[in-house]
This record gives sequence, structure tokens and C-alpha cells, in this order.
Amino acid sequence: MKKKLLSLMMVGAMVLSMTACGQGGNTGSGNTGSGATGNGALTGTLKLGVIGPLTGGAAIYGNAVANGAKIAVDEINAEGTGFTIELQAQDDEHDAEKSVNAYHQLQDWGVQAIAGTVTTTPCIAVSAEANSDRVFMLTPSASAVAVTEGKDNVFQLCFADPNQGSASAQYIFDNKLATKVAIIYNNADAYSTGIYQTFKAKAGELGLDIVSETTFTDDTTDFSVQVGDAKSNGADLVFLPIYYTPASLILQQAASAGYSPKFFGVDGMDGILTIEGFDTSLAEGVMLLTPFSADATDDLTKNFVAKYNENYGEVPSQFAADGYDCAYAIKAALEFYAAKNGGLDVTGMGADELCEILISVFTDPDFSADGVTGLGMVWDANGQVNKQPKAVVIKDGVYVGM
Repeated sequence: MKKKLLSLMMVGAMVLSMTACGQGGNTGSGNTGSGATGNGALTGTLKLGVIGPLTGGAAIYGNAVANGAKIAVDEINAEGTGFTIELQAQDDEHDAEKSVNAYHQLQDWGVQAIAGTVTTTPCIAVSAEANSDRVFMLTPSASAVAVTEGKDNVFQLCFADPNQGSASAQYIFDNKLATKVAIIYNNADAYSTGIYQTFKAKAGELGLDIVSETTFTDDTTDFSVQVGDAKSNGADLVFLPIYYTPASLILQQAASAGYSPKFFGVDGMDGILTIEGFDTSLAEGVMLLTPFSADATDDLTKNFVAKYNENYGEVPSQFAADGYDCAYAIKAALEFYAAKNGGLDVTGMGADELCEILISVFTDPDFSADGVTGLGMVWDANGQVNKQPKAVVIKDGVYVGM
């Protein structure tokens, strides 16, 4: 990737030409692009797209991300700084083909950057298109390594699957949560399989005793075999690197079988308390790793939770927090670039030009972003974020920090 730097002319003297290359370098002061304003300020209107399941079985995730992003956009637009965001959310129903169609609809609209997609398999499909088109993507929650692998324009605000798997095993080991562990995962899902693989590898390093490993596919509704295997092998903790819908069925069927181990999940289980008709008492004591805890006492989290509850009548999930932070991280990156390059007006800027700017900032070692899912978030050249995970437990129908 090359960045063209404008020549700086010294009147009556000499012309100095400067060039710089490489996506990971500093943006450098005095380097102005076609959207430069000369005053160090970020101005103009950014067209930001969100792609995710707004209907269908995974709609809890997509709507949470879209709602969180909308709160952030409303706050940013109310600041009166001369920079605003126009937001458009497209429904992909957690389907890869529909997600690509949604991406093309956003292109027709003139999208300049994308906060998405929300789920992993659609994001893998869309990220390939966006990489070819040079459209910047910051996914709130698609955590597979394949989402960013080989694509310098795609970044993750969520933890990548390897990090979730290894961090979960480490947490279980460090806190002595189990002597025998069972794993139930979806072998048809890249998200679930990726976390399972790294969890198993880390568990092996730590000496955790995995006594049961069973799988299922997307259309599975009867988990009696999986639950029975975990129970018969004496597992006192069941690790569930899966989404909340199958997790709710496993909890129900475990209770019916008189099996009550500890259950430990990852971010895909966030949302289980909002399933219509689900007896939330069955989730009492369920633990999961997440970058967001709604009961945190810092002002940023408290303000976000209060506003989300006021607007949508519920406590925000991690996915809502991810959507919120995506909008602010992109804004922070553009402000960072504007401050170092004499200003930036994004109105009408091509998605490809903006893409190169955002890549240069997100891989700049001097850039970091604060959000409700982490302070001082930084990204590596592979698009993966570095921030501190948190463990929460469901207690009396709400998530409580551990």
C-alpha cells in the first residue's frame, strides 16, 4: 500500500519531496490528503453502514449492534463539532449470500466505512468483497481468524476466536472452577469450531481434564446425547463456545436430566436472557467471558447503559456495546489522522481513499481508542484488537462482574 504525500514548497528556496509507504507506519505531521482542511479538525459527514441479522434467529445480535451504533451516532452528531455520521443498517438474516447483497446495497448508497458484519460466516463472505473494493470494515463481533486473515482493510473490535478459547481455559484453570470439563460445540460453525480448537489446545497445556467432547450442527434441537455424555463422564463444568439459542436448549435439557454442572460460555451466549419464553432461572450461575459488563461503575458504562435502557427498554448486551464502540473507534481514528495531517473533511471522500487512511491509523502504534468494551484498545497488523477480557456471571437474571 502506498500513501501519496503532497510536496511542501518553500517559497523562493527549494522543493522538498517526501514519500512514505507501508500500512503500519505513522501517518506523519504535515501529510495532507485530498480531504485536508488545514486546521487540524475533522469535518464533514461520514456514511457509515451496519450489516447484520435484524430479523431471524440471530436478530438479537444484529439489532443490539445497530441500536448501540445509533446511540453513538446520535451522541456524535449532537456534539456540534462539524463532523457528523449518517448511519444505515442493512439486514442479512445471518446469511452469507444476503449479507453480500446488503453490502452492495450499501455501496449503492455511497457507504464509506462499515461497522460489520455482525456474525462470522456472513462477515467472511463480505470481507472478501470489501477487500477487493477497498472498503474499510470494523466488525463488532465476527471473531473468526478467517474474517481478517489476508485482508488489511478488515479489523475486529471483538476478541478473535483464539483469544476467547485460550482466555476461557486460562480463567477456568486460574480460578479452579473445574476438575473435569466437557465441551459441546457446533462443528458446522466457524465461530464455535475456532474457539473449541484453541480452548482444547490451551486446556492441554494447563492440564485441564477434558472428559467429554461432543458436537452438533445448526439444525440440532435434541441435545440429550451431548448432555448425557457430559453427565456420564462426571464433568463438573461444561464449556459452551456457542450462540445463545442452542445454549438455552442445552440448559433446559440438562435441567430436565437432573444435571447441574457449572456452565461457562463466550460472547455468543450474551443475549440468552432476552430469549422470548426462556426461563432465565435456568441460566442462574452461567459464566462467560466478555469485554463488557453492564454493571460496571465507570461513568462511560453507566451513561451508555442508562441511555440504552431509556431508548430500548432493556440492559445492553456486549453486542450493543460493540456497536457503540465501533462508531466511536472510527471517529477517533479519523480525528487522529486529522490532527496529524492538517485536518480532514470526509464529505464525498471515496471509500477507497478513506480505507487507506483508516488502515494507516488502526495500525499506527501511537493510536488507541477508549470505549465501554475497553480502555486503550489497540490493533495489530492482523486486524485483531488487544483489550482486557472480563468474566461475568448471571445472578438473579442479570449479568454481574466476577
